Amino acid sequence: MIQELIQKLVDGLTLSFDESVQAMNQIMEGEATPAQFGAFVTALRLKGETVDEVAGMASVMREKSLQVNTSGNLVDTCGTGGDSSGTFNVSTASAFVAAGAGAKVAKHGNRAMSGKTGSADVLEALGANISLSPESVEKCIEQTGFGFMFAQGFHPSMRFAASPRREIGIRTVFNILGPLTNPAGASNQVVGVSDLSTGEIMVRSLARLGSKKALVVHGADGLDEITISGPSTIWFLANGFITKSEVSPDQFGIGVSPIADIKALNPSESAEIIKDVVDGGTGGAQDIVVLNTSATLVSCGIADDLEDGIELAKESIVSGRAASCLNAYVSLSKSLN
Repeated sequence: MIQELIQKLVDGLTLSFDESVQAMNQIMEGEATPAQFGAFVTALRLKGETVDEVAGMASVMREKSLQVNTSGNLVDTCGTGGDSSGTFNVSTASAFVAAGAGAKVAKHGNRAMSGKTGSADVLEALGANISLSPESVEKCIEQTGFGFMFAQGFHPSMRFAASPRREIGIRTVFNILGPLTNPAGASNQVVGVSDLSTGEIMVRSLARLGSKKALVVHGADGLDEITISGPSTIWFLANGFITKSEVSPDQFGIGVSPIADIKALNPSESAEIIKDVVDGGTGGAQDIVVLNTSATLVSCGIADDLEDGIELAKESIVSGRAASCLNAYVSLSKSLN
């Protein structure tokens, strides 16, 4: 069956929602060979993913994932990766600052596939135990405001795709699927994308899959974050309606800085930058974290708008609550299985 779908993609034809479900079931049940997997995702990338294709594949991943059951208004912060910018892990830093401001963060992430540092890599470098059971993640969220769901552990059926995906080394539909398949069912999200076309697909897929409120963000410099080097595009999804706007750091009294100021060579460097930010360090690293935290706080309803979110993010850092959340999470995670 997947051979027929590969041929359709090679011919430039779009798969239906149901066909995408069928292909994903074959991949996640180990019925597709590594060569077929590689051909499928590469052909899909070259053709360009559609909402039906992405939503169909995401629905299978959601169905087959382990589940985290915790109460409250959960939010996820993540990026699709693939921007090759070499920056530190902004979404992880923003997650702790948001937790310090009162958000309940259920972060879903993985190791780096096409960049230098994934959220799993940097959390390990911070000293956390990332290989937790659903019950342990629930405890982390309830007790510290932050929990991390390691994609490899929460999507066991993805084991068939992990190795060929890493060998391919390019952005594929799986970079898009991660943010759409949060095992805790977080209905509020901030998702960073590295190109405008992916932003459109992402926000429409989130709407199709029933997200409550989400901000999809893209820096004009290619960053999958709200950037500090110039303008960024933000798609805002609320109650099924999508709006699009452009923002710049100077709108919020934040100076424009080159992304060279926020680069990290490896997970250890990324972890050091994150610790410096939550401990009150200033400069471009704090600026970009504050900007992206503001989006997180808007998405979960703690902030009314980005201006309000920026002030709450700064307060989370200055008060020490962001650092306390990070330290409490690392300590608790190490005490759990």
